Amino acid sequence: MIDTATPHSARVWNYWLGGEDNYEADRRLGSTMAELYPQIIDIARASRRFQARAVRHLAGEAGIRQFLDLGAGLPTADSTHEIAQEVTPAARVVYVDHDPIVLAHARALLTSSPEGATDHVHADLRDAGTVLREAARTLDLQQPVALMLLSTLGHVADSGEAAALLRSYLDTVPAGSFLMLCDTIETDETRAASDEYADGGSMPYVSRSLEVVRSFADGLDLVEPGFGSISLWRPEEPVSGEPVDQWGFVGAKR
Repeated sequence: MIDTATPHSARVWNYWLGGEDNYEADRRLGSTMAELYPQIIDIARASRRFQARAVRHLAGEAGIRQFLDLGAGLPTADSTHEIAQEVTPAARVVYVDHDPIVLAHARALLTSSPEGATDHVHADLRDAGTVLREAARTLDLQQPVALMLLSTLGHVADSGEAAALLRSYLDTVPAGSFLMLCDTIETDETRAASDEYADGGSMPYVSRSLEVVRSFADGLDLVEPGFGSISLWRPEEPVSGEPVDQWGFVGAKR
């Protein structure tokens, strides 16, 4: 049974994106967060745009045909498989999330091009062994894979544990694979927002310093323009306003 009385991160995020797959508890926490930290809505939408640009680059210029979207959240327009298969119809995409409502929507809404494949793994991204074993039903892990961790690693509170988790995924995929990652940078405002988020009953989410988030790219060759606010990663239109406090990168495994 789905708990609609307790806010859930995927549904709160859906609310910030302007979606309809959320409940009163999610909207209440989402509204409180937006009042406390108005940029959170810009961050949610900038994250989706960053995802679209990065997937399009990897499926096109970089020639990646496989994507593992870890902590995918609720389906929205321009999902990973839609963009990847628009560029290369044979792309294969696996979504991972542990929320049952995400899985229910994914099964109902996400389809694949005839040439490609789309699958869904119901598991916690922190259980890398299970995720990779299940993903291997659809992906060939001996061939390059794009690993995607977008606005999700903050749910792993300990930075050492987060780094080790990343390494467990990267160590499994071959050279020529990519890591696409973004997370919220720690400021006075984001720290207060994280506290409010946890107090609101949803799964805690921590922000991290620039240095720590940048360290997640250690050993990777970063795609230009490198590490920075996701607003500035290959924008398709001139950036207006301040870049968001969500920083990230796309990096290739050597």
